[in-house]
Formats: sequence, C-alpha cells, structure tokens
Amino acid sequence: MSGCATQPEMQDGILVNDPYEPENRRMHEFNKSLDAKLSGVTPDAASHDQPTRDTARMQPMDLVINMGSNLSLPGKVVNNLLQGRPGPAAGNLSRFVVNSTVGIAGMFDPAGRGMGLNETDTDFGETLAVWGVPEGAYLELPVLGPSTQRDSAGKVIDLVLDPLVYVLTPSQIAVEYGLRIGAKAGDRARFSDSVDSVLRDSADSYAQARLIYLMHRRHDVGEKGADFDPYDDPYAEAGADAGFIDPYGN
Repeated sequence: MSGCATQPEMQDGILVNDPYEPENRRMHEFNKSLDAKLSGVTPDAASHDQPTRDTARMQPMDLVINMGSNLSLPGKVVNNLLQGRPGPAAGNLSRFVVNSTVGIAGMFDPAGRGMGLNETDTDFGETLAVWGVPEGAYLELPVLGPSTQRDSAGKVIDLVLDPLVYVLTPSQIAVEYGLRIGAKAGDRARFSDSVDSVLRDSADSYAQARLIYLMHRRHDVGEKGADFDPYDDPYAEAGADAGFIDPYGN
C-alpha cells in the first residue's frame, strides 16, 4: 500500500514507481554478483569476450529448455481461462498434449515447428492486470530479478495454480521444477550477449534493467494510459537491438 501511495517519477518517458530504490539497488548488486558467479563472468567483463558455445554443447541445453517450457504450459492454460481467453487456452493445451506425446515428454517441439501451435506466454501477474489490479511498486527480487508488487504476488499464486502439482508425486514435482529452473538458466546462456550488455556494459545497470522490464511488462499486459502507449516500440528508448531479454531469465 505504501508503495502504491508513493509519487511515481519519470524515467525516459515512462512512469516509474520505485519507493524502495535503495533496497532494490542492494538486491540488484547481489543478483549481479550471483549471476556473474553462475555464468562464469567477472563483473567487469565485456560480453563480446565470452567464448562462443558450439552447437554440440547446446543441444542438451535445448532439450532442457524445451521440456521446462512444456511443463509450464498447464499453468498458462489456467491463466488464459482466468483471463477469459479460451482461444489461447486451447492453443496452449493443444501444444502441451502434442509435445508431451509426439515430442517425447516435451524434448522436441513438433507442435510449433510442424503444426504452428506456438506458445502464448502468460502468468498470474497478467491475470491480475486483466482483473484491474494496479501494478504497485517496482521490486528487485532475490535471484528472480526485476518485478513489481503485482507480479511478485502472481509468482506465488502461479505455484498454486499449476495443475501438475496435484497429479504428480513429490519426487516428480521436484523434477518438474528442476527442469523449469534449467530452462530459465538455458535462456540466460542462450541470450548471454544481450543480458551481459545490460548487466555489465550499462552505466547504470539497475536503471536500465528496471526501464526495460517495466516497458516490456506494460506492453505485454496491454496496459493503457496517457503516460503509456502499448503500441509504441518498448525497446527503442531502452536501446535494445531486438526483443526483450530479462536480465535474470524470468
């Protein structure tokens, strides 16, 4: 409530509600340090100095990414339905069924490559936005990185909404979350150059990550208002060359 009541400020043309900036910056530095250790990058290393991964080493990583992404689909189906969007729900469900069977437990993607059943990404944070819940204050979460009060609550609810937790055994649930975490780590490695350019090469990586996250997220949930046009290019002002890359793979 206090975060929502604080007067937002403008950053590069968008409203930023960040009443916890000192705490967020400390958490950002912790996340940067952890990311550097896990990715084998020194904090001051330039992204172009990192070795290029060969195709053979990337193949197992791609399988993990595919399986983790596939396991996230049932929860997205639930959120599609809660948002009143039966079309995307049907598409995500069909994709899950095809890739879980023909795609051998989600290791491969025949639904997308052969049938045009592409994933419609969503989460309970977007569901809350559809229901009219305000964004709240900006937060930098431990390990997870950029978020907002609304999206942070959504991450917790998504754990409860996942239908798989009610049909799998505890050991299977552990494997599920392990694969989903592995998929996030794989995405971090896949887009390492773009991520490192934000975290290592920016004059103020905290402000840059915050700006990119908020612009992308507001565009993603289709929020409208005099201060934000969801049809504007959210990457032009942030200086991104291509699509949004979450610095922490969320």
